[in-house]
Amino acid sequence: MTKLTQIYYSLLAIPLAILGLPLYIYLPTFYAKDIGIDMAIIGITLFLARLFDVFLDPYLGYLSDKSKELFNSRKPLITIGAILLTISFYLLINPNKEYANLWLFSFSFLVYIAWSMVNIPYLTWSAEISSDYHFKTKLNSVREIGTIIGVLVALVTPFLFSISNETKEVLDLLFILFLILFTYFTILSLLKIKTVTTKESEKFKLSYIKTIYKKLPKIKTLQIGYFFNNLANAIPATLFLLFVEFVIKEPQSSGILLIVYFLAGVLALPIWTIISKKFSKKRVWIYSIILASSSFIFVPFLDENSFIAFLIICIVSGFSLGADLAFPTAIYSDLTQKAEEVKENCSGLLFGIWAMITKLSLALSVAISFGILGLIEFNESNPSSESILTLTLLYGLAPVILKAIAIIFINRYKEDKQ
Repeated sequence: MTKLTQIYYSLLAIPLAILGLPLYIYLPTFYAKDIGIDMAIIGITLFLARLFDVFLDPYLGYLSDKSKELFNSRKPLITIGAILLTISFYLLINPNKEYANLWLFSFSFLVYIAWSMVNIPYLTWSAEISSDYHFKTKLNSVREIGTIIGVLVALVTPFLFSISNETKEVLDLLFILFLILFTYFTILSLLKIKTVTTKESEKFKLSYIKTIYKKLPKIKTLQIGYFFNNLANAIPATLFLLFVEFVIKEPQSSGILLIVYFLAGVLALPIWTIISKKFSKKRVWIYSIILASSSFIFVPFLDENSFIAFLIICIVSGFSLGADLAFPTAIYSDLTQKAEEVKENCSGLLFGIWAMITKLSLALSVAISFGILGLIEFNESNPSSESILTLTLLYGLAPVILKAIAIIFINRYKEDKQ
């Protein structure tokens, strides 16, 4: 396997990350501040949209496997998903204000489905391009480097156009950027990525999942740990703009802080990869979680005079980001190959479950964070000291507790180093 293969595999992650940034950071704030929907309603709406979509992911994973059987490729599903994703994303950020609630729910739902149609086969490729243990780690690492690059591009571009504080203009600009890169890199990936041939898949049955979990119980342990860790990451991502504006009181610096955070992740990932060859992927993942938690534990003590301290927290937690993104999926890729020995051609199904867990944690993060802020009647014009304290605890303390739970489950997972 060549370096060129790694480059081709990483490219599609860039536009998918450009899409992810507005969905998870800008979109809730846009619908709250620009469209005028109550925070609690936004939280419930996005939670329901993701919840309905979440349970379709295992079936979309099966369709990915079926596409592999019928066409000897997962690419037809990616093609259909790419078209639907582009259209749905455009409509989501251009709502009809008269039907804003329904619009938010409907097109969020379609974006999540289309995203899965692209992302599940894309993730599955990491287990099919090569069976080599360390090369799969490299594939997952370069994919996450592509993800971080995409996020950095999405963060820097609004600054270049001097619109970083205008949420709607940022969303429109990111859509154009997404459209150009997504179209080009999708076509390039479809033409260049080569995977191994798989055997025929049977008709989808829920018993597939039961059989795999019974034979490989470690999958469940890994998935639970991943869920809690992902929830811990998603809550501060959802609340970041609000935290910087109302606690640090430096809203004009939010873009710079995010750039520093993700840039630290890019620079640290090669170091984590080297360390993993000595200590294993699981150990490195746990180390990265501990590092992030050790920095976030200081967040409840921050105030408007703590910009430098918060910048340091962004750098330290960003340093853990690369490992936190790359190694869970790398470990899961190893497990899918073992699952193939139990049930042939099931990797798409398993990555469908992985995507389901990812989106469930993201759905809960919005429901929990915006739901609680809505219940305490968080007023963006003049927030009370109690609501600021609640925002701070949600942003800083909740992730530390959730990551501690994640470590318990991840540590129970027995990794087979090859």
